[in-house]
Amino acid sequence: MTWQYDVAYFFGGVFLANFTPHFVAGVSGRAFHTPFAKPPFRGLSSPAVNILWGLFNLVVAYVLLVVVGGLELRRVADVAIAATGFGLGSLFIARSVTKMQRERDSAIRPG
Repeated sequence: MTWQYDVAYFFGGVFLANFTPHFVAGVSGRAFHTPFAKPPFRGLSSPAVNILWGLFNLVVAYVLLVVVGGLELRRVADVAIAATGFGLGSLFIARSVTKMQRERDSAIRPG
């Protein structure tokens, strides 16, 4: 295994983490932040846009994990790298969303 596969596994996990909130928000009928919102990454996009953006992230994750990296679930080290990307990506997303929600709430209710 070369380091390029490790990078593909890690970022495949990150894209898989990014798939989750967009897809869940979309199928729940809720608006959520996307790069297509105004302002980008700060505004809210429609549920349909979130579903499409989530599915795009899922495709990128699949390409990185399976097509590029040839991920086999029996290889614990490879799965651990992907899981690390998923976990760190999830933490980053949670922190970013929390920050944006606090900014929005303080703009709505000053003081």
